[in-house]
This record gives sequence, structure tokens and C-alpha cells, in this order.
Amino acid sequence: MALGATLVAAVPPLEVRGNRFVNPKTGDQFQVVGVAYQPGGSAGYNPVLGFDPLSNGTNCKRDAALMQILGVNTIRVYNLSPDLNHDECASIFNAAGMYMMLDVNSPLVGESLKADEPWTTYTPAYLNRSFAIVEAFKSYPNTLAFFSGNEVISEATTVKTAPPYVRAVTRDLKEYIAKNADRPIPVGYSAADVRDVLFESWNYFRCTNGAGDTSVADIFALNSYSWCGASSFQTSGYDKLVAGFTGSNVPIFYSEFGCNQPAPRIFTEIPAIYGPDMTGVFSGGIVYEYVQEANSYGLVSLNKDGSAQLLPDYNTLKAQYAKVDFTKVQSVKAAGAGQTPAAPRCEAKLVATRPDFNGNFTLPTLPETRALIDNGVRPRPVGRIVSIADYSVKATVKNVDGSVISNLAVVPLAADASNKPGTNTGSTAGAGGNPAGSAPAAPTESKNAAAAVFYRHTGQSPADLAGLIFLIVGCVAGGGMTLIFG
Repeated sequence: MALGATLVAAVPPLEVRGNRFVNPKTGDQFQVVGVAYQPGGSAGYNPVLGFDPLSNGTNCKRDAALMQILGVNTIRVYNLSPDLNHDECASIFNAAGMYMMLDVNSPLVGESLKADEPWTTYTPAYLNRSFAIVEAFKSYPNTLAFFSGNEVISEATTVKTAPPYVRAVTRDLKEYIAKNADRPIPVGYSAADVRDVLFESWNYFRCTNGAGDTSVADIFALNSYSWCGASSFQTSGYDKLVAGFTGSNVPIFYSEFGCNQPAPRIFTEIPAIYGPDMTGVFSGGIVYEYVQEANSYGLVSLNKDGSAQLLPDYNTLKAQYAKVDFTKVQSVKAAGAGQTPAAPRCEAKLVATRPDFNGNFTLPTLPETRALIDNGVRPRPVGRIVSIADYSVKATVKNVDGSVISNLAVVPLAADASNKPGTNTGSTAGAGGNPAGSAPAAPTESKNAAAAVFYRHTGQSPADLAGLIFLIVGCVAGGGMTLIFG
């Protein structure tokens, strides 16, 4: 092992137990504190030119550091190429204590279901690509979940056509994971918060046709923007969501939230989402979105040269997270076996309140791809956690007031840790903000302890052999030497 190399499994793979994400090492429930991460929007994904949101380690290091300071523990990434290497970005987010929720679809032709005519796009080529996404990310410990669809079912014709096909894709992905991955990885659906079809969709995906039904979704999420400005639990309709989802047999969470009217956002929903009114039913949520685009939902503005500037919403959200006792929120013990609701039986009455909802539980047959599930896709993408030698951010990053943030860096976490507010203690307070992102200072009790903390927190090797010798001599002179390997 190389001195100073950091090769850690900072986050333990989570499990779904009943209606909760659970840390299997502690037995604690996990609340998602997430942000949508799609730099460049749909233009940030171009497999022909060789880039997607998780293909550039330099950018991921910059963004992971800022998210770490914010307090994020999960990112959602929408558009990915299975043909690109994601090892560096996945390893950076892993070391920063962040999980990844990943969509298997993209906006490009042939890479998603056509909602009003899904039978035309449910093809071997489509499933081959979807399975390849699983292959590319299945071996990262911080891969938390895959979405089989995003807002495919809405009003108009899609309620009549799409449900069986989305459930079929869920089935296919789950069977592929069971056959080809070394651990279960949850698969589920991200729904639009269209109340006329929301609960029908939830019922349709969460029910079971009996033992061995692999088409049951593991998770159900919704993109909801009903809490706007200085709203309330009741005014926003959050109370109705909690009431409607009470008794769920699968985890429920927001896959997007963060209404931006009126602007600037004040994020007063944060104390509610992570408070006693909701945590008994919901498992947190994902703020939309990290990067500023034309729709003005961003927390950070990115420039073509790789530089970045914090926007007012970043500091507002950070302040709201700081009000939550996440140590308490993330330490609730999960219920024991048999103590969570069971999946309801699939019956027409589950979707009866919407007569035009396609409640056919006889799903489309797998289109000539059984060999892909049995043998795996070829060529088979391979992802692995790699050593990151330097966690410092090289890009110029500015506070809201334009002052440059110095010493910005990802702080690699201890094994089995996930990020929370305060992990990276750099200050990013808007106007007059102090330098951000510095790793916590090393203890000063001895040179030995200082060296140990240096390697544990920075993962940085000395610049040359002379520096290495100098450090070793200094440690020995201090009364001994401890080498800490991540």
C-alpha cells in the first residue's frame, strides 16, 4: 500500500428493510439528504463526445467539496453513459460520504420508454443499455438505488399505456441485479406529484402477485414542488402526502423538491421533511438542483472554465440544514423483521379511483433478452473504487459576494461514515464569508499524531521523495511513527 493513498469504503452499502433504508452495520434508519446533480442539464450528457456528470474527476472533486460543506449525503444523477469510466467520481463521492441514486434512462432516442407508446421502445437494445448502467455502477458501495423511470406516468394517455411497461422494466432490472451483482440494489420509480395518479401509481408498483414476484418496486419516490415560500405542513399539502403514504411497505421519499416561486427560496420545508411530522413516513428528499440552469433552481453557478460561484440559495439551504439535529435523525433504529407493513395483493381496487389507469398486472414479456440477464451484458463495464491521491480543489470557487474561497477540499471520511452538516467545517457564509472547505486542523499533541491526521484527512502524498523522507524523519523525531491507510 502506498503511503498516503486513500482507498476507503466511507459509506456502507445500505439495505431496504420494509419501508426504510437501513445501515446494516448499525441498524439505523437512513434519511436521504440529497441534491440533484446534472451539470449542464441534458447537454451535460454526450456519450458520443465522451462525457457525462460523473466522468470528470476534477469537476466531481469541486462539487463534492461544496456538497460536503452543505451537508449532503446523496446525489441523484439522471443521464449517464455505461461506456465511460466513472471510477474517480464515484470514489470521490464515496470518500465524501455520499450515496448515488441513478436513473437508467436518458433523453436520447432509444434510451428511455416512449410513455404513450412504450411497446415501441421496450426493446432488447433499450434493456441492454439499461443493464449496462447497472453493470457500470453495481460495484460501487455508494450506489444506493436505480430509477426504472422518471415521471413516465402522468395525465392524458400515459396512464392508459405506461404502467405495465415501467413495472416490467423494474422487474427486468431487479432480475439482472439478482443474477449479476454481489448485493441487492434497490430499484424503483420516481413519480410526478400529480395527485390524480400519484397514489394509484404507488399502489400499482408496490403491490405483489405473490411469492417470487420480482416486479414489486423496492422504493417509491416523487418529484414534488407543492411547498413554496413561507408555506406550512398543511398549506403545502404535505399533510395529505403523509396521510396517503402512511402504511407503505416500501421507502417513500422526495426524488425532487424545492419550489422556486417566490424567489429567492427560503427552504422552510427542511425542518418539516426531517421533523416528527414526516420522518415516520418519509425517508428524506433530494433538492432540485445543484447547478444553475435556465430554469433558476441552482445552488451553484458553473462556468465553462471550471470555476464556480455559490448562489444565495446555497447558503439559505445550508442554514436550514444546520437547524436539524441530524445525529438524532439518522440514529433512529429500524423496525425488526415482521414489524413493517406487508405488500398489498395486486388487485384492480388498488387503482379503482382512476378508472383509466392501466391496472393490468400481467406484464409485457421480456423481449428476447433472457441471455443478457443470465450471462450479463457484453462487453461488461466494470466499476471499482480507486485511490484518490489529492482531495484539494484546483478550480476557482467564489462566495456569493465574489470573494475567492481558499483551501477548498473534500474531507475523506472514516470507514462506514456518511456525510452530514459539520463534517467539512469550512465556512461559506455569503457576503464576507470565510475560506471554505478546509480539512479540520490536525491535533497538536505530537508530531506523530499530526502526521497520522494529515494522511487520514487529506490522502495527500508528499510531493517528492525528499518530502517523504522529511516527514518520516520528523515523525521519528517526535517519538514514533504511525502510518494510517484508508
